[in-house]
Amino acid sequence: MAVAACRFIGIDCRAAPGGRQAGQWVIGTTLGLYFTPQVAEWVSRIWWLLLLAALFALALGYVSGFVLARMARIDRTTAVFASVPGGAAEMSVLGERFGARVDEVAAAQSLRMMLVVVVIPWIFALLKLHGTDNFRLGTTEVRPLGLILLLAATLVGGCVLQRVAIPLTVAEVNLSSVPRWLTNVAQLLLGCTLGSRFERSFLRRAPRFVGAVVVSVAAAMLLSAVFGVALAALMGLRPGTLVLATAPGGIAEMSITAKVLEFGVPVVTAFHVARVVLLLTCTAPLFGWLRHRLQQAR
Repeated sequence: MAVAACRFIGIDCRAAPGGRQAGQWVIGTTLGLYFTPQVAEWVSRIWWLLLLAALFALALGYVSGFVLARMARIDRTTAVFASVPGGAAEMSVLGERFGARVDEVAAAQSLRMMLVVVVIPWIFALLKLHGTDNFRLGTTEVRPLGLILLLAATLVGGCVLQRVAIPLTVAEVNLSSVPRWLTNVAQLLLGCTLGSRFERSFLRRAPRFVGAVVVSVAAAMLLSAVFGVALAALMGLRPGTLVLATAPGGIAEMSITAKVLEFGVPVVTAFHVARVVLLLTCTAPLFGWLRHRLQQAR
């Protein structure tokens, strides 16, 4: 928020080069340590719920896109790729293939992330919601040499697979825990990167668009929360865990919120990973198919 505020008032405040990647590296390593053999086996049994939640996110993105197109008076192509809860860079690239306004897609996705990251944890804090997470780290002991080896392994593996801490923990290779100060630094780097995406000129140029994005994101958060509570009742888990698992935010941001509040970190992480995989692989083909069908109908 501080970085975004500085940019809005005209101060050229930038994120540290490579800060986003470094933050994701550390947080990804931390989250991977929750996937013990027992947790991995449990998550594998609820694959159908992960798929259901991912399909819900895809449908929600299209509904939000329709609302955004009507309110902001922009083309539906731009509205859809601006609303599907994937990454800003990824949705911008996919949208560009179909003629979407890349600047508006990127801005809407960044604003969505900012709103979710600020609003949902704030509501949880206001309502004093706090879990008693039964999922524990593979190891809670910080071992300097083990930490160096763990980070080295996830750095090398992350360039290849991006999920190396999970198989290490599943195989019970418990090198070290990740100290709190390091995850705090990682969150700071991610926050600075998110804030640096906002430009003062955008608010002046497109106030109607910004207002429409805020409304559509608020509606998406509300619908996701209702869906999460319904899933929690179905699975017998805490509602807070499933609200974070189905929220239209990023993997790192929602999972680290779950970690701090002790709401089923591996559940939240698994749901968001499944959603991102489905959205990145299915959004473009589905959009192309729907557009083709609409053109034939005309």
